[in-house]
Amino acid sequence: MSTRTTTAADVLAATRRRLWAALETRDERAATAAVLGAHDAGVPAEDLLLDVIGPVQAGIGAEWAAGRVGVAQEHAATAIQDRVVGALAHRTADAAGPRPETGEAARHVTVACVDGEWHALPARLLAEVLRCRGFLVDYLGAHVPTPHLIAHLHQTGTDVVALSSSLPVRLPAAHAAVTAVQAIGLPVLVGGAAFGPEGRYARLLGADGWAPDARAAARLLAAGPPRPRPARPAADPPHLADQEYTLVTRARTRLVRQTLQGLEDAVPAMASYTDRQRERTAEDLTHIVDFLGASLYADDPELFTGFVTWTAEVLRARGVPGGALVAALDLLAEAQRDFPRARAHLAAGRRALLPVPSPSVPGPRS
Repeated sequence: MSTRTTTAADVLAATRRRLWAALETRDERAATAAVLGAHDAGVPAEDLLLDVIGPVQAGIGAEWAAGRVGVAQEHAATAIQDRVVGALAHRTADAAGPRPETGEAARHVTVACVDGEWHALPARLLAEVLRCRGFLVDYLGAHVPTPHLIAHLHQTGTDVVALSSSLPVRLPAAHAAVTAVQAIGLPVLVGGAAFGPEGRYARLLGADGWAPDARAAARLLAAGPPRPRPARPAADPPHLADQEYTLVTRARTRLVRQTLQGLEDAVPAMASYTDRQRERTAEDLTHIVDFLGASLYADDPELFTGFVTWTAEVLRARGVPGGALVAALDLLAEAQRDFPRARAHLAAGRRALLPVPSPSVPGPRS
């Protein structure tokens, strides 16, 4: 008869399952008990934050995209997760102190989401991980307007600013924040899905550092704050000189309205849409235009194609006809006749939506 040793991975997996089950029934007490119980059993707080709470939150997002979780349920789960993080933070509040590996006084880090970014949990997780590692942390939360961030920095002894953003449509706001913080002589570390694969948009915006996750950010900061760049006048990326980003974003409302009207002719199924379905379609079109603007700002068609392929999966889960998204891109391209970069990005998005033959299916024999 064999015996099975319970490993740390087993405990983390079991805790994820307990937390998930609690969130499904919106049972905050059970969710808190799952995480704090694991902590009582010896699981480090950092592992609970990054290997339990973080992955469960990602799973909730995936369930929403697949149409198996509604918006209200997703919001409820996120709110519970935030309070669970708070409960764990109270447990570990007295543990923070000088960094044990060097004995130096804790460095002071301000963690904030960029203006307009409401996905705050990644930033909250980073803040708590840094506290666990002995940093002094000011966590400012979601949607921090840049002037408010700068006012806070003037009033504190912050050594470095860590900015978080999940949505690429916030890249212009992130750029403004990075530039403003650097202008007062502080370095900026950025992170989050908004900054693209391998942090490609972090470099575009001139950030002093980028980290793919909270552990990597903590390691970078433990080695010392990034060296701030020399003060210099704010400058937009050269490709923005064509004004396409500005003109597309200014025309956002008109483009959405025109495209929605055109879809009514191009997609016969829309004739039977309810008012709510029409509202959802308008919301989807707004997101498409916003991501087109972001891709123009970054000058990267892959940003746009990544969004439209993800959108196609979400719409498929809702039962929306596959041709509706292609028709929307065609209508937007027609409206961008004088904007070559915008048309190129829309064309790239359209190509990404075309079916690709499966390599497992044999071709015709000669």
